[in-house]
Amino acid sequence: MTRKSTLALIALIGLLGLIGTESFAQNNGSWVLFDVRNSDICGNNISAISADADGVWAGTYQGLCRLKGLSWTDYAMFNEKLENQSVNCLMTDPRGILWIGTDDYGVIEWDGTHWTEHNDVTRRLKMKFVKEMVIDQDGVLWIGVTLGGLISYDGNDWEKYTPDDCGLLSDFILDIAVDRSNRKWITTNAGISLYNGKRWISYTTGNSGLPDNIVPAVAIDKDNVKWFGTLSGLVSYDGDNWRVWNTSNSPLPSNQVNDIAIDENGLLWIATSQGAAVFDGVSRWETFTSRNSQIPEGNIYKVVSDGNGNIWFGNDTRGLARLSGFQMPEKTVAQNNARGKQTRDSERQASDEHVHINPHLADGYITISIESAYATVTFINSNGKTVKTVDNYTNNQKIKINRMPKGNYTVVVSTHRGEKRIKFNLKY
Repeated sequence: MTRKSTLALIALIGLLGLIGTESFAQNNGSWVLFDVRNSDICGNNISAISADADGVWAGTYQGLCRLKGLSWTDYAMFNEKLENQSVNCLMTDPRGILWIGTDDYGVIEWDGTHWTEHNDVTRRLKMKFVKEMVIDQDGVLWIGVTLGGLISYDGNDWEKYTPDDCGLLSDFILDIAVDRSNRKWITTNAGISLYNGKRWISYTTGNSGLPDNIVPAVAIDKDNVKWFGTLSGLVSYDGDNWRVWNTSNSPLPSNQVNDIAIDENGLLWIATSQGAAVFDGVSRWETFTSRNSQIPEGNIYKVVSDGNGNIWFGNDTRGLARLSGFQMPEKTVAQNNARGKQTRDSERQASDEHVHINPHLADGYITISIESAYATVTFINSNGKTVKTVDNYTNNQKIKINRMPKGNYTVVVSTHRGEKRIKFNLKY
């Protein structure tokens, strides 16, 4: 190799060191990892991500930095308050202003030229440890504060909500989302609070299908279905039914779901304490761990889709990873393995569960007597189609059937003891 070729190779290696380490996973798509060893990212503890057409913002325990093109910029050089400051959440509003949620300085605005701080409001409302921000359909900013409650800002006035003065379940806010009716879904360490501007509704393990009251994440899909990440799995709620996916009934890498993102194709990207997963919301899954991909090992704290086919994963100690060009296979290995495992488990476990259906057709519901603490109940019609599923069913809980078509059903009751199938004729 000539000296000129050698220098060119060294320069190329140096350039790759600036932009990250790239490789291809066994899954389709390509991976790039950015950490303090191979790039100028300002920290490996990724606590916030905001992606746009020009690049990505990364919030860390050490401050705020931005990847644009091939270069990282540390924004502590423009605002000294960001030096060694925990940046917990990032959001760009419709005007293009970046809102930065911090531990010590509340929220800071950056319009690309000027910084706007809200020091008086931060002190008055005790707005430290900002955890999450979202803008609703009226342009109102909603801010969730760890141990500080919920704060709204309409551009003029600031208002604070706490459990002492409203129906908010807890002042330990974990995430916020706005549905297409402009209602706010606020997740906390004590359950979910829904606020429509006038009335509060609470969802907990005691009055809903929520499997855990600690709810780190919420996302809402194009069909207005709410998806929640809990410490006991992934949960969907369509306004009528709750469904739970966990390590027992799905390929989910861990029951601790830290974050959820929905991409431009409607796929759910799920960050967990032991890797990540993508789910089509029905049956297809793909999982990403350090064993089968180049995702950083351990706790994936944040996940974001940039709308350009890239998915960004933030690890709490090992940096930022980007997956590009992923296509969901028609049938995934994880899905097939899960189906095989469920089949083998059913074959191994001959259920001795005593199950009995108690119809109350005139009142529009049935109950099912079971011995186990919990069951999954599935209604399958005569064409083999699943019509209704009830997760975390408890003994003699009411199941509404008044909207189900008349006909013959197979009711599948699955517990830890196995599976029972009962024929049931639904007639009114």
